[in-house]
Amino acid sequence: MTGSEVTPSFRLAYVPGVTPTKWVRVWNERLPDVPLTLVPVAPADADAALRDGTADAGLVRLPVDRTVLSAIPLYTETTVVVVPKDHVVTAADEVRAEDLADEIVLHPEDDTLDWDSLPGRPALERPATTADAIELVAAGIGVLVVPQSLARLHHRKDLTYRPVTDAPQSSVVLSWPEDATTDLVEEFIGIIRGRTVNSTRGRRAPAAQAKAQSAEKDGARRKGGTGTGKAGGKQGSGASASGKGTRKASAGKPSGGRAAAGKNPRRATGGSQGAKRGKPRRRS
Repeated sequence: MTGSEVTPSFRLAYVPGVTPTKWVRVWNERLPDVPLTLVPVAPADADAALRDGTADAGLVRLPVDRTVLSAIPLYTETTVVVVPKDHVVTAADEVRAEDLADEIVLHPEDDTLDWDSLPGRPALERPATTADAIELVAAGIGVLVVPQSLARLHHRKDLTYRPVTDAPQSSVVLSWPEDATTDLVEEFIGIIRGRTVNSTRGRRAPAAQAKAQSAEKDGARRKGGTGTGKAGGKQGSGASASGKGTRKASAGKPSGGRAAAGKNPRRATGGSQGAKRGKPRRRS
């Protein structure tokens, strides 16, 4: 490698609650020579991290700046309310926003839900982060409505959650700068979409296809070699059988007589031989 060459790498940003593990595992299996670096970012900083090149792509929540960023939807999360385990809400399997009308509903600065109107009663101050809001819920100050993955991320033994059926939902997308759709970005898009090695686009695709085709050819040659040997053996056996048949045919009588019509050669010739070998007639 010359001094001007740079080892390729891929930087993937992700926001709290998003778990990129399965996609990273596929990347490491498919592109072991290209390290993938995870870059944790706060939801409010996700767009900036992609625009300024801190990350090549990101697993982030909507909304994103679609004037400069591309986005592929991945999934939409269930929204839940986090409450103490002895809270009255826990008596139901799910609740509606109106069921929280008498509750102080905390609204952290990093909230990811697009509320038209926050349910319940507002707190005197907004917590700085979701983690801070979780602490306030544990202290009995109020309740918190968040995407389910964040409730799991900040799990505590003294807290639980229930789905809120009519609350806004948070959608997770793969996003990257529109003018920086590199081969490695295409590779990760392929992994996200479940493409196989042969169908994945990007810099690595031709090499992967060539490798797969070479493996197929090697396998075909191995199978073909074994098959030829078997066929050769069968052909050899067939030739021997043919030789035996020829020898049998040559040992018998010519094929133009009654023997060719299926008659027993011995019977056909036995009559004349019997006439010659019979007893002599008595002279009168």
